[in-house]
Amino acid sequence: MRSLVIAPQWIGDAVMTEPLMRRLHARGEQLTVGALPWVAPVYRAMPQVGEVVEFPFQHGGLQWRERRRIGRELHGRFDTAYVLPNSLKSALVPFLAGIPKRVGYLGEARVGILTHRLKNPKDKPPMVAFYSALAGEAGVESDSPHLEASAPEVAQVTGRHQLQIGRYIVFAPGAEYGPAKRWPPSHYGALALQLDATIVLLGSGKEAALCEEISAHAPGKCLQLAGKTSLSEAFALIAGARAVVSNDSGLMHVAAAFGVPQVALFGSSSPLHTPPLNDRAQVVWLKTDPGYVPSLDCSPCFERECPLGHRRCLVDIAPERVASLLE
Repeated sequence: MRSLVIAPQWIGDAVMTEPLMRRLHARGEQLTVGALPWVAPVYRAMPQVGEVVEFPFQHGGLQWRERRRIGRELHGRFDTAYVLPNSLKSALVPFLAGIPKRVGYLGEARVGILTHRLKNPKDKPPMVAFYSALAGEAGVESDSPHLEASAPEVAQVTGRHQLQIGRYIVFAPGAEYGPAKRWPPSHYGALALQLDATIVLLGSGKEAALCEEISAHAPGKCLQLAGKTSLSEAFALIAGARAVVSNDSGLMHVAAAFGVPQVALFGSSSPLHTPPLNDRAQVVWLKTDPGYVPSLDCSPCFERECPLGHRRCLVDIAPERVASLLE
């Protein structure tokens, strides 16, 4: 069976779809993934995926002409499509390509667009199980993502930056969703000064200023690479790291899928919904810390900005606590 998978638009969500890819591949489906360019490298790190087609779409807008063109190009190539995002526009390419079986959640006005529809969960379930359920199989609750790094690529990328594998620590201080998910840069800087290792700062170009601020708090400790690597190079640097410290972000899920020791800092979001599924992960979430007072009744708010203006859920996570977890 030839199957087309329409990928989510966020890196973390893309990582969390890997168990679904594994399930589909195990039952003999030949997988092609249609993904936006900034997500495509995630699927190239999944050996189950035979082909990645990069879609030229931008955030927002229907972009009907482009979707219709791609639908024509893909016509007759696939037996089944799995539409992972819940939006109407994400289901249009499989529909326009005439793919006979189109699977997805009911989502946004998609009754006539999808042929096989799952009901949307009422609560916020773990996202890995949410995606894996599209395979129509039981036992998805225990699924966890795994990515594979190329050892020669890890050696090449670390060597290019004069880093020794296993001798540096990666900080991924960004969070695309918004400031309410970000540990303060001064805290990252204070943590860097407490660690006996080179700190590699990773992120997108949008996070370069944030990483420069962290570097200023820890002079001589950080190698600032935010906006200076491709996503594939960032993956290699994470795979070669001694440990990773991050907020709840896409790179947190990448580190988890590579099985790298990590400390994940949660504030406005919930590790019950999007945890790092990694036996070597340690999660800090003051919401469930019995020793933290007063309690955080406002968490998780899932807001981009702190509605109360204090961000206690992250500001009150001490750098010393994170340093002790890394030890």
